[in-house]
This record gives sequence, C-alpha cells and structure tokens, in this order.
Amino acid sequence: APAWLRRLCGHLLSERLLRPGGVQAVVRGVLEGTDGERGTLGGAGAEAAALDWRKCDAVGKILAACPQQCLSLEDYYRQVCPQILDLLHIQDKVAARQFQRVATTTLLTMAREQPQLAERHLLQPLLAPLRRCSEAAELALEDLTAGAVLVPEAELGSCVEDTLKVYVVGNDSSSLLLGSLQSVLGVVFSLYSFAKQNVSYLRSPCQDILLWFLEKAEREQSLAVLEGLAGLSSHVPTLHPQCQLRVGSEGGATIVVEETTSDEDEALYQKISSEQCHVESLVELLSHCQKSGLAGDFFIHCLKELTQVAAEDEAAPNPAVEPGGSLLELEQYQARQRRKLLVLQLVAALCEGVSDTVFTDIVQVQEFLAAVLRRACVHPARGPGAAAEAQTLAMAMGLVAAVLGGAVQLKSSDFVVLKRLVPLLEELSRTYPEPLTQELASDLRIAICTHGACSPGTVGAAADGVLGRKPGTGARSPAGLPGRAPSRPSPRHGHGSPSAHRERSGVQSTCREPGASGASPAPCADSLAPAGLQELLVSAYDPQPPSRAAALRRLASLVTQRDPEALRLQEKLLQVFLENVQHEDAFVYLSAIQGIALLSSEYPELILPILLAQYECPAQGTEDAVAAVTRMKLGEVLMRVTRALGDMVFQHREPLIRAFLRGARDPDSALRASSLSNLGELCQHLGFQLGSIIQEVTCCVTAIARTDPEAEVRRAAVHVVVVLLRGLSEKVTEVLRDVLRDLYRLLKHVATAERDGATVLHAQLALEELDTAMRRILFPPRALEKKIVVLP
Repeated sequence: APAWLRRLCGHLLSERLLRPGGVQAVVRGVLEGTDGERGTLGGAGAEAAALDWRKCDAVGKILAACPQQCLSLEDYYRQVCPQILDLLHIQDKVAARQFQRVATTTLLTMAREQPQLAERHLLQPLLAPLRRCSEAAELALEDLTAGAVLVPEAELGSCVEDTLKVYVVGNDSSSLLLGSLQSVLGVVFSLYSFAKQNVSYLRSPCQDILLWFLEKAEREQSLAVLEGLAGLSSHVPTLHPQCQLRVGSEGGATIVVEETTSDEDEALYQKISSEQCHVESLVELLSHCQKSGLAGDFFIHCLKELTQVAAEDEAAPNPAVEPGGSLLELEQYQARQRRKLLVLQLVAALCEGVSDTVFTDIVQVQEFLAAVLRRACVHPARGPGAAAEAQTLAMAMGLVAAVLGGAVQLKSSDFVVLKRLVPLLEELSRTYPEPLTQELASDLRIAICTHGACSPGTVGAAADGVLGRKPGTGARSPAGLPGRAPSRPSPRHGHGSPSAHRERSGVQSTCREPGASGASPAPCADSLAPAGLQELLVSAYDPQPPSRAAALRRLASLVTQRDPEALRLQEKLLQVFLENVQHEDAFVYLSAIQGIALLSSEYPELILPILLAQYECPAQGTEDAVAAVTRMKLGEVLMRVTRALGDMVFQHREPLIRAFLRGARDPDSALRASSLSNLGELCQHLGFQLGSIIQEVTCCVTAIARTDPEAEVRRAAVHVVVVLLRGLSEKVTEVLRDVLRDLYRLLKHVATAERDGATVLHAQLALEELDTAMRRILFPPRALEKKIVVLP
C-alpha cells in the first residue's frame, strides 16, 4: 500500500483504539480473517497456526506502542490497560485463544518497556482481588460485619485464571513479574491448601502458579518463599488473619470476614488443623520439585533451621520457670517454641512425604550430612531425646560409610565436596560422649582424606549395615596388596551386641592405592547357608535401626524367593517379624510389616489365625497406648495380606470382618477409626459380598456414627457407608434391602445434626450416591431398539 494510505489507516485505527471498547474492536478487525485463511490452507495446518500466532504477537506489540495522537503515555495506559485485561475474559471459545494471546503479549511487552506504568495499570488491577485479602493489606474491618464477602466467587476464580494465563502461559520470568506475583503467593497457597481439602477447580491453577514461580525464580528466592509459605518467615504476605475461605456454590471459593468464636478450644483446634493442612500442602507441592533439586535444598534448609533452633533453645532461659521474667521475654520464648515445633513438624512431614530421590547430586548429600553432623556437635545425645538423636547420627554416619564403601561411584571432584565434612567429623571424634561414634567419626575422616585408599574396619561394617550386605562383601582392595595392615582392635567395642559380633566375624580394614577402584559387592546366593541365616536373625535384633531394617528386608526377600532354609524356620521368622513390629522406628516396623505380609501370603491358613488372635487380644503386660499402636500395625499387615490373597480372601471373610468389628469397639479412638477404615477396604476387596454378616456391619456402623464421642471415628463410620453405596451402585437395593432405610435415616441425621464438617461432607456424598443409584433404578435410561414384525 502507498505511504499515505498506511498513515491514514494507522491514524483511523489509533482514533478507534482510544475510544471505549476500541481495543477489542481493533483486535477483531485485524484478526477476523484468520479462521477463514486457515480453512483454505487445507493440509498446512501447522503453518497456518504459526502464522496465526505471529499475527497475534504483532497486534500485541502494536497495542503496546503509544500512538502519536495520545497526549501522554500515562493517559494512554489509563485508557487502554483496562480494555487489555478485558480481552482475557472473552467468552467466545473460537476467538478466546487469539484474544488471550494478544492480551498476554501486550501485557508482557508493556512490562518490559514501561515497568512502572505496567505495574500500576495492569499488574495491580490484575492481582487486586488477591491483594485485597492479603496480610499486607489494610482492611477497614471495623466497617465490615462478620461473614461479609470481601472477594466474591466469580471475581476470585477469574483472578486466578487470569494470573495463570498471564504468568504461566505467558512464561516471562522477568523480575517485575516475579516480584508482583510473590506479593500474592501466600494467598494463592492458602487457596491451594483450601482447594486441596475440598472439591474445587481452583486447585490445579493454583498449583501451576506456585510451581511456575518456584521453577523460574532464583534458588535463594524460591527457598525464601517456601520458608514464608511454611510460616517460618515473613517473606511472603499470607492470607489476612481475619479473612476466611469458604466453599463457593459453583465449585470455586469466596473470601469472607471471619466470624469470631467464643470457644477457645474450637479456635485452637481450627488453628492447629489449618497449620497441619498447610504443611501437608507444602510437602505435596515439593513432591513435584524433586527433579529440580528444590525439595532437597529446602529439606537441608529445614535441617539447618533445626540445628539453629536447638542451639537457641539451649542458650535462651525459660522465663516461665525463672522468676522475674517480663511479659516480652515470655512472648519471645513462646515464639521460639512455636518456631521450633513448626520446624520439627516440617522435617517430619518432609521425611514422610518426599521420596528417596529427594537428593539429586553429591553436593546435596554432603549438605544433608553436614547439617546432621553439625547438630550432633552442637546438641549431643543427652536427655529424653538421646535415643532419637543417636539414631539420626548413626544413620548419617552410616550413609557416609555407604558412599565411601561403593554405593556411589565417586570421582575426584566428589571427594573435594566430601572433604567439607572433615572438620565436623574431627570435632565429633574429640567431643562426642559415645566412644564407638568417636572411633567411627575418626575412621571416616581418614577414609575421606585418603580418597578411600585407607578404609578402616568400622567404615566397612557401617556400610554393610546400611546397604544390607553380608559383612565382608563390600568393596575390597585387590588380594595380596603389600603393606596392608589389619584393623586395630578396639577395646571400646562391646562383646554382646550383634554389631560387635559381626565385626569379630571377619570385617577387616582395607587399604588400596588412591584411584584404584574396588570390586563390586558379590551377589547374594539364591539359598543361604544355615550360618548365614542365623546371622541375619541375629542382625534383626541389632540396636542400630538401619542394620535391623536391612536384615528384616533381606529375610523378607528370602521368603519371596522361597528359600528352603528360610521356609523351614517360618515360625521363627514370624516371631522375629512380630517382635520388630513393636519397634518405634518407622523403617524397622514397616520392614517387619512387609515380611509378615509376604509370609502370610505364602501360608495364609497357618499365619492368618495367629495374626487375627494377636489383633483381637494384645499381649499381656503392655500399656494401652502401645498395644493400640501395635494392633494398628497388625491391621495394616492384615490389609496387605488381603490384597495379596485376591479372590482367595473369601474363605477368611468372616474372621477378618469379626476382628475389625471388635476393633471398632476398642476404647482407643485411633484404633476404632483404623478398624473402620480397614473394614471399608475389606468390603471393597470382597466385592461387597458380605453375606449374612451385612446386618452386623451396618448395625455397628450406624451405632458408631450416632454415638461415638470422637469426630474422626464418626467420620470413618460414615466413610464405610459411602464405600458400600458407591461400590454396590445399582445392586444397593438387592444387597442392602433390609438395612437401606436405616442407612438412609442415619445419613440424614448426620447431614443435619453433625458438627464435624468432614463427616457432613461424607454423609452428603453418600446421599448423592444413594440418590444416583435410586434414580437409575426408578428411571432407567430408554434404549431404542428395532423390531421387525412379519404380518400374516
């Protein structure tokens, strides 16, 4: 086109652009031929799509440029920016993607060219609903009544979706965008945690927003944000303490002013439940960040915080005990205690929630080990928690020994990283109160400094215990190496412990030339000799949890391989596994549970009666709390056996159901809830073919749901009803014919009279399942069928 025509068209478009609704009109005018052009291209769909995106980007860049007719850049942004944000809300599905692309490109271009104006006229209005209820916002709550809506459901859902389109889909990680998004991440995380507890479409977009920020930001900034989301710092403004999230009618959420409660116990319960839910949501969020190494870095950061908190706790006095303490000192002490509990809760949740692939390189492993060793130097194992501290230190030093003993193929650069542990190991060898730990720390320091050329016997024994190898099968130096000295005898070793027995049985120090690679561990034979099996049985009572758990898992693998020597001692193995079920370490008792489940699946007629008898009648002489925990572990064993038996579980149906019904009447509330949960899962494995015992099950569930004083037990009882109705579906009137009316009345009673929200939700779900099943029965879908009639 001639130059005069281009100038005239540009002038007319600029005039139209500055009028109300002008942005949408200009965008429609420019893009209106795109669909038609794409249809004429036939097989060149990819090329047409690329042309379409290029045209959208070009339009976005044009909108970002201020025309000459406009008096000032500020006026242009004030007129155009609200219209650009409106492009994100186009309802036409055909044109929505093009308009969103134009809006995103325009916003990102404006943010790059005019960051201050873009933040004032685009980003702040975009995030306004989230900023309005942030902790940093100054709310005039005295002018608002309790329960008043601060952010309606539609506005909040639209804000979250627009944020996803601009930040995640636009995928521009500039400092302006990251900084503006960080100011509302606390509210987004609260919304994500709330949506995770309920059924809401906001869970997925909130998760995508959080993960995008954690991936794009610098590692230090991501760790600071995670620390703020966990409540350990104020780097991230959270949801205002007087704001509350509520379920919306359209599957979203609304933000209202929180109603004050006079019940202090209820307020404390709500606060603790909210903190627990936030920690669980944070751990689930981190489970998606393991490949990038962020989960491992945050785990190490929490361990360092734990060391610092322990040191501060020892240094600071307790003003509640000391006379003359001021109120300010008492508040600071309570804040430190709250932070300590929160760090402990975070570390425990991360240990349970993240997998064994949390560490992605040797640097993270070294930082983890350094955090554990530093805590042992600052806070040696003394007092009530001495056993746990000693186990943690033993695990860390065993991990160092395993790394040096061949579990990881080390390079020279890896030893440079591991040498950072040498000062900590040297301090442990001088100051730690336990002699065996002192010796192992000294030997590990020698092994690291010599790059593994000299590996004393205690290092090999510790590595064998962690890796589950037979003593003496670790990485060894070539035979006949001259100048190799035997390991020095240690007078500090006891003579009665299994670990000392293993060291006396031939574990020797190994010295090899630097850089020489040791041979790989010898593979275990298919069948162990009686002496080897006896040694494993002795190791199953090792005082160190890693060695004990490794021995239990090795015994379980022998049962899986149907080792004849192990199967001959099945009763002895069962006794070993049952005794280790009572161990307090999770790694040990889970290994024992796995072993019992494998043994029971091989010999169900022999093992199941013993398990059922111990589940119904705990051992005499044990405390009630310990007995309840042991019975819950046995319940887990029974459920694993049920899954392994498959269809063969029907012949053991009635004893299993009777055992769980008895457990549902136990004085311990946790055991009652666990038994009901197991009962619901057992009904699923049985295909809901309960036979005549269905009457007992429904009567028990009904009585518990109506009369049990604990909310979690009532919740579990109603969940059993949900499982029954959902599994039976259209057969509900046949199988539950005699008890269906009682179950319906129970659910209506729970839905109207129950105070626990989760129990009410379960009851509503059960009523919906029942309603759906009855509608299918009363109003079956009409099926069209063709009939051919032959007339006479």
